[in-house]
Amino acid sequence: MLSQLLNFLDLVDDFFWDYMGVPVVLGLGLYLSIKSQWFQVRAFPRIVGTFIFYIKKIDKGLGERGIAPVYAFFASIGGCIGVGNIVGVATAVQIGGPGAIFWMWVTGLIGMIIKYAEIYLGVKFRVKNSNGSYDGGPMIFLQQLFKTKWVPRIVALLLCVYGVEIYMFRIVTHSVSSIWSINRNIIIALLLLSILIVAKGGINIVGKISTAIMPAFLTAFCGMSLFVIIANISILPRIFFIIIKSAFTGHAAIGAFAGSSILLTMSQGVRRACYTGDLGVGYASIIHSETKEPNPERQAALGVLGIFLDTFVVCSLSVLVILITGVWKGGFHEDVVVASALSTYFKHVDIIWPFFVFLLGYSSLIAFFSAGRKAAIFLSPKYGSKLFYVYAVLAFLSFSFIGEERHSLMIMSIAGALLAIINLYGMVRLRDKITFKMADGKK
Repeated sequence: MLSQLLNFLDLVDDFFWDYMGVPVVLGLGLYLSIKSQWFQVRAFPRIVGTFIFYIKKIDKGLGERGIAPVYAFFASIGGCIGVGNIVGVATAVQIGGPGAIFWMWVTGLIGMIIKYAEIYLGVKFRVKNSNGSYDGGPMIFLQQLFKTKWVPRIVALLLCVYGVEIYMFRIVTHSVSSIWSINRNIIIALLLLSILIVAKGGINIVGKISTAIMPAFLTAFCGMSLFVIIANISILPRIFFIIIKSAFTGHAAIGAFAGSSILLTMSQGVRRACYTGDLGVGYASIIHSETKEPNPERQAALGVLGIFLDTFVVCSLSVLVILITGVWKGGFHEDVVVASALSTYFKHVDIIWPFFVFLLGYSSLIAFFSAGRKAAIFLSPKYGSKLFYVYAVLAFLSFSFIGEERHSLMIMSIAGALLAIINLYGMVRLRDKITFKMADGKK
């Protein structure tokens, strides 16, 4: 019975993404890119400059209510840059072939402006709360469109599901317990307890933790990956040729891996880019809405930088490393593919890899959890938080032992697809409310 249900949900996941999610994401992303005259490309240098300003002057000239913009940024990318970048993308390549990364790049490019739009709307329509901060996100800005409260409530409910990241939880506990030979039940209990305690402190605490974790990870991971790529610079043109060719022809079967069609390659690339970057999901809109920055354009611009780091840096490096070393077709388990690739150049990487996975997974888990908790409070200010905690404990524990890892990813993928379809519809309807410019007034 359970197996049949999971197989049915697998079909639902494919249907939503192949016939709804992929066309909607690509269509809206292209429309907003053209409408803004490719703002995400033209304004990128100024966006980087804005980020540097926030790093140097965290609170200068900002309001008293809310959290520092840089904490909101790192809390947001703490959810984006995680297990999905180093495990989910490996799965995309194993299923869809090397061409999947090309469609991830396409989605990332136009997805930057989608991320900008959802953060902009979150900040623009946010409301003050009793905790000295703000409440924002799709369940708030969608109220501008619908007279009924059911659509925002459905979105909030889906965000509660998405906020309990069962896939990452399972990957982290499996990696740590299997490689370090620690009882998995102990890892599950410790990770669950640490999530429940820290996430209760809110997005400000999550942002500070992510601010400590993300720069350290990016430095270490990018350094090792670039070393592998530079050491094999001579075969890089051939790798790019394979990527482009596979993107438009599909990929033939190799060894134990089944071949992929063009549609499957595109679908895997787009859906994994949406999953790693959380495009249209609305979780980033919730987090960024707590910023002290009163200017929606400045805060939303940080979302562009977040997608750049997520897709064009971490995801790209992960894929290039596994393609260069050939481990993507070696039959490795999905959560150790990148580790196996790096271990061919760096001794003992496979041993310390669970530490990387734990830090990344933890930063993602607490970020999603905090956003999901806020969605639950929106549904029920009195009981929402307590019910969300109960649901989180049951879901984390259940999916740690039920089914396979792909089933956990499938649940997250379905929730993400439904959120993207509803939220992107809202962005289309509210498109005239969005302005594409920096604080200096330049469009």
